Amino acid sequence: MPLTTPHQIEQHIARTMAFYHPRCIDPQAGFYHYFTDDGHLYNRHHRHLVSSAGYVIIYARWALHTGAPEALKWARHGLKFIEERHYQSRTQGYAWTLENGKPDDTTHRCYGLASVLLAYATALKAGVTEARAGLDRVHDLQTKRFFEPHWQLYADEADAHWQLNGYRGQNTNLRSCEALIAASEATGDAAFLDRALNIARALWHKFAPMGDGWLWEHYDRDWHIDFDYHRDQPDDLFRPWGFQIGHQIAWAKLMVVLARHRPMESWLISKAKRLFIEAADKGWDGRYGGLVCGVDFDRRFLNRDKVYWVQAEGLVAAAMLGDLTGEARYWRWYDKIANYCWQHMIDHRHGAWYRILTPDNRRYSREKSPAPKTDCHTLGACYDILPIMQRQHGELLPASTV
Repeated sequence: MPLTTPHQIEQHIARTMAFYHPRCIDPQAGFYHYFTDDGHLYNRHHRHLVSSAGYVIIYARWALHTGAPEALKWARHGLKFIEERHYQSRTQGYAWTLENGKPDDTTHRCYGLASVLLAYATALKAGVTEARAGLDRVHDLQTKRFFEPHWQLYADEADAHWQLNGYRGQNTNLRSCEALIAASEATGDAAFLDRALNIARALWHKFAPMGDGWLWEHYDRDWHIDFDYHRDQPDDLFRPWGFQIGHQIAWAKLMVVLARHRPMESWLISKAKRLFIEAADKGWDGRYGGLVCGVDFDRRFLNRDKVYWVQAEGLVAAAMLGDLTGEARYWRWYDKIANYCWQHMIDHRHGAWYRILTPDNRRYSREKSPAPKTDCHTLGACYDILPIMQRQHGELLPASTV
C-alpha cells in the first residue's frame, strides 16, 4: 500500500523536495514560482505572496525534519524577500503579487497576512529565532486591519488605503486559524491559541448550522450567507461557489489539532469525526476516484476537478482521526485516498504533485506549480502523517507516553 510506511513517506518527502530544490531558488529575489511538469521555469519575474510564504514553510519544515543548516539558510532567504520586497513601507502592508519586484496588485488581503504569519511561525519552530519579531509584527497588523472583535473573526480584503470591503469568507479564517495554532506552538503564547479556538467556535457554532452542519464559503459584512457571490465561478481559485470539500476536511483536521491543546473542548473531536466522514463520503468520485472540489447546497457534485491540496488534506485528516480513535473507517479512507494520489496525483517521473486534474484524471496543462502552488500542503501532510505511521509501525512510543 502506498504512503503507509515511514520509509515510503520519507522517500516521498525527499522526492518532492528534489523537484523544487535547488531549482526554485533565485539568489537575488527569493524563489521562482512557475514550473512545468518536468521542472522547467517558465516565468522568472512574477511573485505571489502565498508562494513566497509557502517556500519559507517548506524549507523550514525540511530543516525541522533533517536538521540541515542549508534548509534553515533558505528559510531565512525567503523571509528576507518577504520583508524587503513584499512588504511595502508606504502602505504598511504586503503586496499580494510582484512583477519584476514591483507591486502589481495593491489590494490588501487577510489571507496573505495569515500565510506570512504561518511562515514566520514555522521558521521560528525550526530555529530561526529572529522570526519572532516578524511573527508579532504581522499578527499585530492582521489584528489592527482585519480582526473584528464583535464577530471574533477576520474580514477579508481592503483597498490600497485599508478601507474594508463588504465581503467576508470562511477561507481566510481557516488559514488564520491554522497560522494562529502554529504561532502558539512556536511561541508558547496561549493567546494565539485562544483566538484560533474562538474563530472555530464562531464559525462552527454560529454559522455552520445555516449550512446544515457544513460551512458555506461566502458571507456579507454582517456574516449573512451570500448565496449569489461567485455563483457562476465554482472553480475560482480563492473564492469558489459552493461547499468546498477540501475546506470541510481541513477544518476537521484543525479541530483535531485544537483538541490536542484544549482537550476539554469535547465538541471539537465529535464535530471533526462527523464532518470528515460526511465530506469524504459526499466528495468522493465513485467513478474516477479522488475527492472533488465542490458540491452545491444539496451536496451534489458541482466542480468535479481533482486538486492536489484537497487530496492532501483528506490524507492527513484521515490519518489523524484514525490514529486518535483507532477506528478502521478512517484508515479505510486513508488507503482509498492514498491509492488515488499514488495512481493519479503524484508525478513519479519528475517528483511533486500535479496541481489539478480533470474529473477523469487527465492533466489540463503542463503547468505543475504555477503560483500560488508550492507543494506546501502535500509536504505538510507527509510531515504530519510520518509520526503517526512511525507509531503505527512501532518506531515511536505512542504520543501519550512520550
